[in-house]
Amino acid sequence: MKAQKHPLRLAVYATLVFCGAVASAHANYPSQPIKVVVPFPPAGGTDVLTRLVANEVTLKDNKWTFIVDNKPGAGGNIGMDAVAKAKKDGYTFGTGQTANLAINPTLYTKMPFDALKDFEPVVLLASQPLVLVVRAESPIKNLADLKTQGQAKQLTMASAGTGTVGHVGGEMFAKRAGIKVMHVPYKGAGPATTDMLGGQTDIYFATPPSVISMVKTGKLRAIAVTSLKRIDVLPDVPTVAESGYPGFVAEDWKALVAPAGTPPEAINKVNQVMNAALARTEVITRLKDEGSVARGGTPAELGAFLKTENARWGTAVRESGAKLD
Repeated sequence: MKAQKHPLRLAVYATLVFCGAVASAHANYPSQPIKVVVPFPPAGGTDVLTRLVANEVTLKDNKWTFIVDNKPGAGGNIGMDAVAKAKKDGYTFGTGQTANLAINPTLYTKMPFDALKDFEPVVLLASQPLVLVVRAESPIKNLADLKTQGQAKQLTMASAGTGTVGHVGGEMFAKRAGIKVMHVPYKGAGPATTDMLGGQTDIYFATPPSVISMVKTGKLRAIAVTSLKRIDVLPDVPTVAESGYPGFVAEDWKALVAPAGTPPEAINKVNQVMNAALARTEVITRLKDEGSVARGGTPAELGAFLKTENARWGTAVRESGAKLD
């Protein structure tokens, strides 16, 4: 008569086989292309940065292949929701940024995901400040002039859209300076810049790539940048912090995240190759040329950063009174 196998032994054996298969899968990771969801259209800042670092990794190590998948809409919420609900297998990531991970949770009445609970932090990719510009003929030549003008009358403030970093960052500055501004939202940086050039608005907190060429040709005047340090591409433009507003920072950052529950082994491997790419001279130079700074760091550091930024920008949105359905 054959001895029957004990149920407990069978369970232990099955568990060991499963764990061995999982470990083997992670040892061979990645064994297929990795999708990175960009929640904005092609050719925008988030898309360009994502493709830059993804291509850098792919070119330097043929083991890695990244496929960028653009899913725009609802201020980035549609694409990031797709990431949050994707398989937790280490083959889907997303490029979140200030708007969809720190501003939208307070700006939108209803969110399809929880920005702090539904994602695993992977790595902070890059950041860039805002550039406060006025038209070349404006009497505003510095932040002291701006405050004087803003106390005498209400200034019109252009932005690339309600809830953008330029909008909320501008409101943050107005509150700090003790002035009132009338927000004029546009459908993107292009129209906002055009009306600024035409004199329809007084001030504009813009992203560097959208205005650098016009600042350098004298069509626009840059008053200040919103990072703690000056940026290399506009070295003569002072920071808001050094112009009488210590500690003022408002940056548009991009970060790679994964669906909550993604295996740590996959997250750590992607973190390592992304940090390596961000440390390369060609990537650093390319980012500097557009007014950005390569960042990097650990998943834990990004996790702490996201919590701080979520709280800080959430407060700014509530104080601005902005709300979207």
